[in-house]
Amino acid sequence: MSRRGWILFALMSVLWGVPYLMIKVAVESVSVPMVVFSRTALGALVLLPLVLRSGQLDVVRRHWRPLLLFTAVEILGPWALLSDAETRLTSSMTGLLIAAVPIVGVVLARLTGDAERLGAVRWAGLLVGLTGVAVLAGPHLGGGSAWAIGEVMLVAVGYAIAPMIATRRLQDLPSLHMAAFALAIAALVYTGPAIATWPDAMPSGRVLAALIGLGLICTALAFIVFFELIREVGTSRGMVFTYVNPAVAVAAGVVFLGEPLTGTIIASFALILGGSVLATAHRTPAPDTPQAGDVQAGEVQAGEVQAGEVPPGGAQAGVAQTGDI
Repeated sequence: MSRRGWILFALMSVLWGVPYLMIKVAVESVSVPMVVFSRTALGALVLLPLVLRSGQLDVVRRHWRPLLLFTAVEILGPWALLSDAETRLTSSMTGLLIAAVPIVGVVLARLTGDAERLGAVRWAGLLVGLTGVAVLAGPHLGGGSAWAIGEVMLVAVGYAIAPMIATRRLQDLPSLHMAAFALAIAALVYTGPAIATWPDAMPSGRVLAALIGLGLICTALAFIVFFELIREVGTSRGMVFTYVNPAVAVAAGVVFLGEPLTGTIIASFALILGGSVLATAHRTPAPDTPQAGDVQAGEVQAGEVQAGEVPPGGAQAGVAQTGDI
């Protein structure tokens, strides 16, 4: 991989690893609708001009129904659930639970007719990953924490479903267009709730910085860097950063918020990460990945987007780990 590719890879690992930290800071003082609105509005404000300049708006009109469905399961529900969950969970724990998205994706793909056979290695990966989730969530299955963990698990399901919609129904829609219009739709939906829950006093500089960072850095800039990464190194190699995001989320929570780094967190991280790698392994060699220059600007197709790409916290997005996308 080129030096530029490594730089882009490192940037993506951070840009879609720190949203959990920023969400945790933001929900201290502002409502969940305000957090989602700020992030989506700022992201759309940056990306929509790029889309309008590139044209191809007719393809957006032809795919508005699946685009609405994609927006609902990738942003509208998940980003609100994620923000609400972080009022009760640590950012590091939330990031680790979201790391189970690839595992959930494998299960859902199998249930919805994926013809690919799950061998012993992939079954083992599913079991190992789910064990990691149980190790992490088990001690907290009581009171409000149980509800919050359920919310994060619903987010993981949404992040796993969204790429299926993109692959099966939005093949002809460039990913930049999909991301920009999904953010714009979400911003419109959350405008009313954000106004209704507008804070009585100006939030602190720390909270304002978190809101601006979520919208401009973890959403708008992250999408731009993501598309550049895919063009530079191809989809298969580029998506490896999704396995680094949880470590960044944990490190950010420990360093900046003083969240605990316990043996349980370390063990669950190893189990979830190992399970994800095994569960998504292919028995046959993957097709050749596109090299730099093979994908033209603005033409990264929705079918190339994998689970968790939209930052949750992607969009892992992301367009999935949108997610925190």
